[in-house]
Amino acid sequence: MAHFAELDQNNIVLRVIVVNNADTSVDGHEVEAKGIAFCQSLLGANTRWAQTSYSGSKRKRYAGVGYSFDEQRNAFITPQPYPSWALDAETCDWVAPIPMPNDGDWYMWDEPNQSWVKVTADVPSV
Repeated sequence: MAHFAELDQNNIVLRVIVVNNADTSVDGHEVEAKGIAFCQSLLGANTRWAQTSYSGSKRKRYAGVGYSFDEQRNAFITPQPYPSWALDAETCDWVAPIPMPNDGDWYMWDEPNQSWVKVTADVPSV
């Protein structure tokens, strides 16, 4: 099965659909253009589509609703989690201004203070 993301006019993913391999294959090879034509025949000739894959082998990661498609990078990009985070041009992942501590504990980003805060949870006794 192949997966295709519908894009709006700003390249934001509206939905992802599954397409049968028979509707994307030419001589036994997967062809994105054939899958796009199939999606348009079902959902409108004016719709825009880009193929995605669960494995991330196409376009960095599997597309999700609200992700953006960057045509220059040929990648689906998650929504920016915080205004201070920057996009890594190679991985297309968002990166915090300072690295998260790597000490085995859990942390959350504190945007107003631009820092990582250790997550503590009280575990109820049984």
